[in-house]
Amino acid sequence: MTKFDAIKSKVNDAEDFARKIWLAGLGAYGKSIDEVQGRYEKLNTDASKVFDELVEKGSKIEAETKDKIKEKTNVEARVAEVRKKLGLDKPEMEQKVDELSAKIDALTLAVAKLAEKKVKA
Repeated sequence: MTKFDAIKSKVNDAEDFARKIWLAGLGAYGKSIDEVQGRYEKLNTDASKVFDELVEKGSKIEAETKDKIKEKTNVEARVAEVRKKLGLDKPEMEQKVDELSAKIDALTLAVAKLAEKKVKA
């Protein structure tokens, strides 16, 4: 092998090595793009999943709320119906009910005081 052949061989080796460096750089670039794309797709999938879960949860809460409102409305209607049948739907009856409630509260307090005196005695 001549000096020229040796130099040519070294140049070819250097070219091969430079090409391998270039290809490694391209490979690294391609790999990073693949990873970023994979992360983006996972993030997008996760975000869609979370959104769907929130929509489902919101639907359940909405249905429960509607049921509770309907239930409360039914109870209020029944109470109003009973008050009407008993004649308690008139303003003067409400005042009488309030007066009776106040008297019951006063009697309850008086009984509690008597019971307390009896326990002390």
